Amino acid sequence: MVVIPAFAGMTSKRLKMKRVYAAEHGLMTERIKDILEEEGIDCMIKNMNLSGGVGQIPPIECWPEVWVMADKDYDHAKTIVKDLLKVSTEYRTSWICKCGEKIEGQFTDCWNCGIARG
Repeated sequence: MVVIPAFAGMTSKRLKMKRVYAAEHGLMTERIKDILEEEGIDCMIKNMNLSGGVGQIPPIECWPEVWVMADKDYDHAKTIVKDLLKVSTEYRTSWICKCGEKIEGQFTDCWNCGIARG
């Protein structure tokens, strides 16, 4: 049996961790963890160093995961993660600059005159 020092003495009934996020790369999992902790949600990252197991373990099983430590925080954490991952459609459509140039939606400034999207 492996005992994680931070959880020594806790029984499985008291420690009800739930996964709220997983991604192929650790950068986003670190950011999600930081944001959840800023909201007062106790969480941890699992599998951060498991990428060496790819090939012998299915790749998706090696992805870093963010786990919430308390069951009571799960719904709030899932809502935060969902809001963070929302894809904004605000800037997906092309726009016409005041100078008359048509600009693709992903750009915030006109390449021709430098005016910001209004």
